[in-house]
Amino acid sequence: MPSNDGLKLVEKDESGVDTKFRADILLGLSQAQKATPARWLYDDAGSQLFEEITRLPEYYPTRAETEILREQGGSFADMIGPGRAVVEFGSGSSVKTPLLLSAIDPAAYVPLDISGDFLRAAAADLAKQFPGLPVYPVEADFMRQVALPDAVSDMPKLGFFPGSTIGNMVARTAVDLLRNMRETLGVGAHLLIGMDLIKDTQILIAAYDDAAGVTAEFNYNLVRRINRELDGDIPLDHLQHEARWNDDNARIEMHLVAQADINFCVDGRGFAMKAGETIHTENSHKFNRRTSNMLLFAGGWEPQARWLDGEGRFSLILAEARPNRSAP
Repeated sequence: MPSNDGLKLVEKDESGVDTKFRADILLGLSQAQKATPARWLYDDAGSQLFEEITRLPEYYPTRAETEILREQGGSFADMIGPGRAVVEFGSGSSVKTPLLLSAIDPAAYVPLDISGDFLRAAAADLAKQFPGLPVYPVEADFMRQVALPDAVSDMPKLGFFPGSTIGNMVARTAVDLLRNMRETLGVGAHLLIGMDLIKDTQILIAAYDDAAGVTAEFNYNLVRRINRELDGDIPLDHLQHEARWNDDNARIEMHLVAQADINFCVDGRGFAMKAGETIHTENSHKFNRRTSNMLLFAGGWEPQARWLDGEGRFSLILAEARPNRSAP
């Protein structure tokens, strides 16, 4: 049985802080519209809070995607076939993964996640569920091209990117990620990707501003992380979680709204916000058939099949990395 200790591909400085985290936060807080990449919401505490979010009554995407995975296993097996190394990007707790692994008879499983302790614990739990399946966890920023373990280098690959995480990114970043996935997995690989669909605005807002306040805590946790890891003093009690629908960009936005004028320091640098200004912490873009296809094509993936849940709220799309063409 392969070791579940995992590869570590995250660069940290002498104080143990992810160097990319520091750079992204300082850059984002320096902008006129303060903004931070959504992936930094997912430290160990953030990952645990997100798993709690997926169980909330307002948060439909997990239930809808799980329904598809449970009901379409035979279709996945027919189109994907056995013997592939399943590479899951941003694996988190891997709660949906057993449904896919049970359906397609894979040769190996490679979970990639930036939250190392959470990754290794989840990989160990999954290895117990599938004792004959080699599991190779890799601690890495999946936004970049990742060098996969040598043990899976010659296997055909299936990328797995559930949860509509692609929706957290603006189009440019999403296309870059899809291209990096293509480079990581190689021509001929398949990608099974979740994309949430456009629907009633009130349903969308409730999914990101639940009555129990768990999503708010998820958002606030980013501030706690900044204060802890980057020696910050952002006054959390002066910030308010807010979810907004941006119709022009077809996305839900999460913001932290200053309730008063505030001044604070992060990593020795001073920042200020006026009352009403925000830190934009996450996007969740919603798609239809045309926009999801366009995004995949731009990233070098050709859609092959699409499945929806019974209420038409969510889609899982299977795409293939075809050789690049020089002409139409």
